[in-house]
Amino acid sequence: MNMHTDFSYFAPGTVPELHQLLQQQSKSTELLAGGTDLLVDIRAGRKSPDRIIDIKQIEAFKTVDYSPDKGLIIGASVSCSELIENTTIQKHYPLLVEAAADLASAQLRNRATIVGNLCNASPCGDMSRALLCLDASLEISSADSRRSVPLNDFITGVKTTVLTENELVEQIRVPAAMADLPAGNRKLKRIKGHDLSLASVSMVRSNDKLRIAIGSCSITPVLLPEFPVTVDLEEIYAQTDKLISPIDDVRCTADYRKFMVNNYIKQLYHQLT
Repeated sequence: MNMHTDFSYFAPGTVPELHQLLQQQSKSTELLAGGTDLLVDIRAGRKSPDRIIDIKQIEAFKTVDYSPDKGLIIGASVSCSELIENTTIQKHYPLLVEAAADLASAQLRNRATIVGNLCNASPCGDMSRALLCLDASLEISSADSRRSVPLNDFITGVKTTVLTENELVEQIRVPAAMADLPAGNRKLKRIKGHDLSLASVSMVRSNDKLRIAIGSCSITPVLLPEFPVTVDLEEIYAQTDKLISPIDDVRCTADYRKFMVNNYIKQLYHQLT
């Protein structure tokens, strides 16, 4: 275990300053927002950056904004606790509050950021599953470019995303059309309380359609095709079986993961239809 690593620390106050730092030569640069994954990886020797850039001083990244026309914007340094406590999100996007409240422990939620949870690109990420159901997209920037990427295209594998060198995620956008919709989460854990997901499902009912996302059953969170609310459950099960690929590991078997995913789909289907 690597208990010590030397690195240079920077805390830019503006986005242009951050972009300038990212353009500079470096063997390995890591962005620090919450640090709940980065610091663990450094301590374990999985990462040895020569530079850490702390983005928490950038005011633009602290934004949580909602309007009925533009929808919801969540900045890059907004923590899970800040999202949970935000009364606007509680009212219009309670699915996000529910997902964030089930993430880790209270101490970690005070530090962990929503954007960081997505960029960590874990197959069992709590926020990615819920945000997929809400048709979220990510605003990505570098010094000389900006682009918007649907979340469904952002995570490409275990711990991998479409981010290229010198790019960062500035904010998450959730469409206004996804506000105030019936929705629900289910999450299988080894223990009561806060734990990593063994299998999980989020579901949203939108315009007589069902949007369903599944976690911990493939190398990425999986968004199923939209289904009409009149769909037969067996059709959802069949599509799910085609698109997920759960594994046996020390925490759970593949068969039990499949069983619980179908069970959660059934529960949420009856809740929302």
